[in-house]
Amino acid sequence: MNSACVQCAHAAQMIAALLPAMWIGTWASAPSSADGARSFTNVTLREVARVSIGGTAARVRFTNRFGTAPLVLGDATIALSHDGSPAVVPGTLRTLAFSGARGVTVPPGSDVLSDPVELNVGPRSTVLVSVYVPGPTGPATYHHLSYQHVYEATGDRAGQAGAGGFAATGTNWYFLDGIDVSGTRAAGAIVALGDSITNGQGSTVDGDDRWTDDLAQRLLSLPPEKRFGVLDAAIDGDRILTSSDRFGPAALARLDSDVLAQSGVTHLIVLLGVNDIQQAPHEYDVTRIAFGLMQIVRRAHARNIRVVGGTITPYEGWSTYEPRGEQTREAVNGFIRTSGMFDAVVDFDAVVRDPGRPTRLRAAYDSGDHLHPNAAAYRAMADAINIEDLGTSRT
Repeated sequence: MNSACVQCAHAAQMIAALLPAMWIGTWASAPSSADGARSFTNVTLREVARVSIGGTAARVRFTNRFGTAPLVLGDATIALSHDGSPAVVPGTLRTLAFSGARGVTVPPGSDVLSDPVELNVGPRSTVLVSVYVPGPTGPATYHHLSYQHVYEATGDRAGQAGAGGFAATGTNWYFLDGIDVSGTRAAGAIVALGDSITNGQGSTVDGDDRWTDDLAQRLLSLPPEKRFGVLDAAIDGDRILTSSDRFGPAALARLDSDVLAQSGVTHLIVLLGVNDIQQAPHEYDVTRIAFGLMQIVRRAHARNIRVVGGTITPYEGWSTYEPRGEQTREAVNGFIRTSGMFDAVVDFDAVVRDPGRPTRLRAAYDSGDHLHPNAAAYRAMADAINIEDLGTSRT
């Protein structure tokens, strides 16, 4: 290499060192409410997250969004796990700091982001985030139904590499809200905004076979610079228009925090509407559901986020099914397919419906309750997404 090339390379390195790191979300959950049944005291939570893209550094977001008292995080770490067990891969345990401090107090209604740590996170690797809460925390902000076991131990064990003392205690994520990586060549992040069908009801606990998982795996077939992080921002029972004490904030109410604030977000896939229709109070006014979808699209477009609309899947056989609801579902799907509001459309309805009885799920794709698809259906839904649509930028 001649002297001019050496000087150019040195200058490029200096510029890169001065620029802020490019952070992209690799994993997320959507906090749904505060768990009135759980208040933690002198407990370490070791939570499992299967990431999408990899990187050379990581940072973690914790939340006290629904808490009513300050949340003290006494200690926190991040590490890798071979198989989703609470045992740490040797040499990967990293202590998380917050503006240089070992712990942090998170005010009610707030989130906090850790300082970055160097950690080689591989694509689709399993990450362990451990947090010690001296407590009492009061009702804990959580993501209801993670379909992933969480481990607990007494005392401060955040820095413990072994699994001793940790026991699987439930399938909710507490306080953990997101993981970002830097040192990645990925193009951005895709957020999936949805309800239980996107959250993974009907999938396998600890199986990582939601349609968002299948999409993340599928994207790894692309060159590194064309890949995207996949962030699952779904809440069981979620609606577009109406929040509830039982299921949490509606999609419109949480769009800023769960979608627009995500690191590096470039794309949004929306699969919502069945709960507006089938839950009481039923929303059978197609124009109101369409209005809600249009608001999501317009607010995303204002941030140059490309939006893919997913059609609503069938639910005949579910306890609240009514012919009037089916008429509404079909009309909303017609709007999604033909309005031109979305940058692209993925016809999930066509993928999973029974060809002989299109108001129902195919038997092979039915989890058994006639509303939620199973793991095979989720794989088919992920395969139906045109990744060429994802590769197109609005800017």
